[in-house]
Amino acid sequence: MPSDLDELESALQTYFDGLHEGDAEKLGSLFHDVSHLFSVTDGKLNDLPREKWFDLVRSRGSAKAQGLARRDFIVHIDRSSPTTAYAKVECQIPPRYFTDYLTFVKLADGWKIVSKTFHTETK
Repeated sequence: MPSDLDELESALQTYFDGLHEGDAEKLGSLFHDVSHLFSVTDGKLNDLPREKWFDLVRSRGSAKAQGLARRDFIVHIDRSSPTTAYAKVECQIPPRYFTDYLTFVKLADGWKIVSKTFHTETK
């Protein structure tokens, strides 16, 4: 029987695969319907509902299709209760490199991401 940590790691692998493949449906299996993505540009908060982000994912060429290098990994997982956790991960879609903070809740159908706060660097 998988542990909560195994389930979180599996969810994160699905997240990495969805990003690399540009697969909004795969990402949609993880992100709760009311989830949002947050970032900061020029000192201002950007708030992006998941569906708008999925539109962006669908419209850009996937890293996989472009033959771009894949480098994604889990930096840290903190499970604070049986139903709440967060993960810090790093991934890339060159020339953009991301640090993501993913907030999870465990619902009847498993772990779901309710928010993503991220930082992007271009190299």
